[in-house]
Amino acid sequence: MVCGGSDERQLDIDASPDRVMAVVADIEHYPEWVGSMRSAKILTTESGKAKTVRMVLHHPLIKDDYVLGYHWEPNAVRWHLIEAKLLRVMEGSYRLQPTDGGTAVTYTLTVDLNLPMIGMFERKAEQTIINGALKGLKRRVES
Repeated sequence: MVCGGSDERQLDIDASPDRVMAVVADIEHYPEWVGSMRSAKILTTESGKAKTVRMVLHHPLIKDDYVLGYHWEPNAVRWHLIEAKLLRVMEGSYRLQPTDGGTAVTYTLTVDLNLPMIGMFERKAEQTIINGALKGLKRRVES
């Protein structure tokens, strides 16, 4: 059971789904546009895309070194936690939908920690991670 809950947000980006997905797939450059990400190293690939990635997160409420597994689809990517020190669950996705003016990006995230944390702080951490990821993605793609 996931105690931390999950959240979903959507944001429109003025670029094609292919352009957005190219930035999403460029995982090793996440630290340049995801404020709380200190490092991202691709460990394994499949069909030219990241399959497993080690990341170091330094968020004001969550700091961890963890490995995610990725599953790629034409206009979506999903990830799940393989190993971590603090995180018990980290699952999420980017789903891209073409629009007349670009791309609607839907980001989902579920986080649960291996230590007690007041629910409102855990939700705040989720919300700031999601907001930061979406805003950073928009800035990176549209620049």
